[in-house]
Amino acid sequence: MPSSSKPRIYLAGFDVFRADAIEHGRYLKALCDAHGLEGLYPFDNEVAQGLPPEETAALICKANIEMIKRCDGVLANLNVFRGAEPDSGTAFEVGMAVALGKPVWAYFEDSGSLRDQIEHDAEGFDAQGFQVEDFQLPKNLMLACTWAGSSETAEAGVEALARFFASRSDMK
Repeated sequence: MPSSSKPRIYLAGFDVFRADAIEHGRYLKALCDAHGLEGLYPFDNEVAQGLPPEETAALICKANIEMIKRCDGVLANLNVFRGAEPDSGTAFEVGMAVALGKPVWAYFEDSGSLRDQIEHDAEGFDAQGFQVEDFQLPKNLMLACTWAGSSETAEAGVEALARFFASRSDMK
């Protein structure tokens, strides 16, 4: 990243499925800008209209992957989505960013550890008979052990990422 440019932050999350997704993306990008970061929102990518669904999906996937490759860090909405876990697409994006060596800052409402969040019996098994992790982590260990940090809100996450990148530039 050139020292004169703002750190680019990929804004990952199921927010793209919100009824107000475009407006929310503008809000997140403005929040980044106010803290000296450049927000990259999936809807910044242009996808041709009228294509078959599978082709549209492939183009969106490719564009988002390219955006993650270009970013300097990721802000990930890991709130629960359609169940007890974060959005699977967001989890993929977090994993990709981690594999590329990019810092990830997660945000989600504090609901305690996974054991606090998911009903289980005395031996720790859920209603489907699967063990519920007992590491005192708020999310699956593969997420919680790889993020640079976490906050309860997007606003706090952007502030933390701005401090993170400022501290890195101070070390140069």
